[in-house]
Amino acid sequence: MIRWGMIGAGDVTEVKSGPAFNKVENSTLVALVRRNADKARDYASRHNVPDWYCDAASMLCRDDINAVYIATPPSTHKDYALAALKAGKDIYIEKPMALNAVEGREILQTAETLGRKVCLAHYRRELPCFNKVKELIDAGSIGDIQYVTSEILQPEDSGIVAKTDEDWRTNPAISGGGLFHDLAPHQIDLMVYYFGSPVDLFGFASGRKPGVADLVSGQMKFQNGTVFHGVWCFTAPRTEARDKCVLLGSRGKIEFSFYSGAHVVLSTEETEKTYDFSNPENIQLPLIDKVVKYFSGEGENPCTGQDGVKVMEIIDKFSAS
Repeated sequence: MIRWGMIGAGDVTEVKSGPAFNKVENSTLVALVRRNADKARDYASRHNVPDWYCDAASMLCRDDINAVYIATPPSTHKDYALAALKAGKDIYIEKPMALNAVEGREILQTAETLGRKVCLAHYRRELPCFNKVKELIDAGSIGDIQYVTSEILQPEDSGIVAKTDEDWRTNPAISGGGLFHDLAPHQIDLMVYYFGSPVDLFGFASGRKPGVADLVSGQMKFQNGTVFHGVWCFTAPRTEARDKCVLLGSRGKIEFSFYSGAHVVLSTEETEKTYDFSNPENIQLPLIDKVVKYFSGEGENPCTGQDGVKVMEIIDKFSAS
């Protein structure tokens, strides 16, 4: 049995992830940490979590907890990850892995030294919509993929950004660099999932506030020759809001969105077909199920620490300017 402790019990855990730990086989959520005692008590009561704490150290010393889900803002990921690893726990970390790739590598090195397991919460890897894209790619449905474009153009009060009591996502000391650091891991990780590690990349960024990128443009070239171009803009007029990814191949194209509905459109010279999907209520459940199997020794790692570091390296490179 994987007995979970959860550090951080904010909005992202209410439906997306928290309930899933009690729904997958061989898994149970036994304790949580939240700094505010009233909110910790309330969350535990509503979600039937037996124990709650206001500090992580009190929970991490428990021998009956063997895995920890870290769901705090990125600025605390590294410290909580290192503490959990040193306490003998395997860890499942929300994206992005840390504030930057340097911190990500420190987490990964510590885990390797201590012989512990690390998984990243890039949950789109296990959603049917995005797995259908991978299936079509692997089957050669559009031939050799030459060019991929991803456009995330959103107004400042975008509906695709989770609402929180504190606007920490635009505080670079907490988020690492604004909404780009919060949302881009989803797009970049899927590109790594589909095509592997890039062999070359560059990008540039600009913003109105030091350390916060409102506009980011990045390009990557993969070993198979596929070129990716991504644009993220978080000051777009509402009339120009866009969420679109297009994979152009030698025999057609695949189109899908990251946030605007679970469907995939395959277009070739012969046909056009749309695949529609439904996401699970607890959207991280499929990935958490595989994480539990991996921690139990019954499956492979669905999203490795190395993948998390690679995503951070790309984010760092794209936003460096």
